[in-house]
Amino acid sequence: MTHGENEPVTSPDTYADSPDLAALAGLLADRTRAAFCLALLDGRAWTATELARHAGVAPSTATGHLHQLVAGGLLAEERQGRHRYVRLAGPDTAEMIEGLAAYAPRHPAPVRSPADANRRRALAHARTCYDHLAGALGVAITEAMTERSLLAWEYGPALTAAGAEWLHDLGIADDRPAASRRPHLRTCLDWTERRPHLAGAVGAALFRHALDESWLVRREASRVITLTDQGRVAMRRHLALPDELLDYS
Repeated sequence: MTHGENEPVTSPDTYADSPDLAALAGLLADRTRAAFCLALLDGRAWTATELARHAGVAPSTATGHLHQLVAGGLLAEERQGRHRYVRLAGPDTAEMIEGLAAYAPRHPAPVRSPADANRRRALAHARTCYDHLAGALGVAITEAMTERSLLAWEYGPALTAAGAEWLHDLGIADDRPAASRRPHLRTCLDWTERRPHLAGAVGAALFRHALDESWLVRREASRVITLTDQGRVAMRRHLALPDELLDYS
């Protein structure tokens, strides 16, 4: 048997035109970089110091990781005077991170206090996923829209004629720029519910409308979203969401 007879024969050009999935996976293979990306799902711009504090690392360590994430295209950098901020590169990046989180192994950390337990419950109930709603409430809205024939799933999620009329009646217009490449409607696999929640331009517009109408409010410096009394009335009226979900506190 000649040397290398059973070795696979690979042309130098085999991977030349292939997406470098390994490089992308490498960016998220570090726990600190992954923690940064998950934190940035709140849709805000953060400083390196804030992210360092969040992940429990030194500012110099955070800066090195952020350079890699920006160079790899997962984060975008913004500067205001002497201050440097980073945010997720866009909604597609956020939806990818949320989707990967749904498939990732779960290693629950011990609950250290009642406040910690309440925070986890609140995150699972309703939270931001960049610019749209995630958690049990986001999934319930998606399922209620499906049950009311506002969404169809034959060829992936799509608004029905009734769904478009429903959004119009709510006062939600499709105001995407003509040149926008963002999908009109898509879903994210929710990492706590393991079921899809609404994303894309429609998901973002519906979330923005709920905030503008004070149905939902953001909890400061957190991904947690709180459902207001007005929101409970609206969700019952427009989607008949169950009381056990709406009466969460």
